[in-house]
Amino acid sequence: MKWSWKIGTFAGIAVYMHATFVLLLGWIALTHWMQYQSLIPTLTGVAFILALFLCVVLHEYGHALAARSFGIETKDITLLPIGGLARLERIPDKPNQELWVALAGPAVNVVIAAALGVYLFLSGHFQPVQQMGLTHGAFLERVMFANLFLVGFNMIPAFPMDGGRVLRALLAKRMEYARATRIAASIGQGVAFLFGFLGLFTNPFLVFIAFFIWIGAAQEAAMVETKSVMGSVTAKDAMIPEFRTLSPRDELSQAVKFVLNGWQQDFPVVDQQRVVGMLLRADMIAALASGASHASVGKTMREDFPVASPSEPLQSVFTRLYESEAATVPIVENGRLVGLITLENMTEYMMIRAALSNATSGSNGRIERMSVEFRGPALPVEQRHRQP
Repeated sequence: MKWSWKIGTFAGIAVYMHATFVLLLGWIALTHWMQYQSLIPTLTGVAFILALFLCVVLHEYGHALAARSFGIETKDITLLPIGGLARLERIPDKPNQELWVALAGPAVNVVIAAALGVYLFLSGHFQPVQQMGLTHGAFLERVMFANLFLVGFNMIPAFPMDGGRVLRALLAKRMEYARATRIAASIGQGVAFLFGFLGLFTNPFLVFIAFFIWIGAAQEAAMVETKSVMGSVTAKDAMIPEFRTLSPRDELSQAVKFVLNGWQQDFPVVDQQRVVGMLLRADMIAALASGASHASVGKTMREDFPVASPSEPLQSVFTRLYESEAATVPIVENGRLVGLITLENMTEYMMIRAALSNATSGSNGRIERMSVEFRGPALPVEQRHRQP
């Protein structure tokens, strides 16, 4: 994630802190200083937030390690002002696996709260709940209650909270996965509407949470619907077989001509009939802005880029595109570039496929089969497969 700084790597998982998290710490410090006008309470307030987010990191490690037990790795964990974000390679496909992965995070907070509770009880340091607050009260007791709050908040049955995933996993045991997702997403958006309504009359922060839940639920539902439409489709079915390529020795000005005269935004860079890089539109624009219009493509291209084979399921290609910065995936067969898949043409393919599917089901079988093949805009024959 952009604007993130790496804190370290633990258990093979990189942990990052987003720049906005520093703003949160600054806001907490300022709030405590304005209230107490003293350094000790201010440092205690910042320490409490750091302790709380340590618990958040442990919560995310609960998800990550549970997923690892099912063969699913975690790319990284990022600290944000609204909590933590663990990027799993994929969501578990089996309901039982998703259930355990979703519950593992809150379970960590339950263990932390229980351990603190036992310590406070045995040491006799419990204070009356009435004396507790966001900015005052016994430090460890506040951390204990904060962990209990994290459990309750994350178990709200709404995406992207853990409770939404638990709900989907339970529903998916009784029905088709896409339908379970739609129901869980609808419930989540209902919860978001309720939070937003209450926030208008009570705490404006609830409105922010409602927006976060609503968007998360919509994105989760859209992603699963997309995967459902893909079905058994392969990359070959949706790839664009007509495209332009560049050589590492070409100047960026050549790429500019292709962009202005065609449909492509990203270009495979081919040398001796082998794809050696990808020139992304964003990188090209950045280079042009720095006055490097005559720089070679080889100096601007990216050598680390996703590649797919024609027989690969389109769903896995979609996941790779969604998780990477690239908007184009070259399709390579036996070392030879045979096509491209872009987010735009993949979206169009799925829209057309869904429309044809609806037409077929609505025509009582009169439409038996239609083939869909994607091509770029018509190009002169000599330009369609330009191999340097």
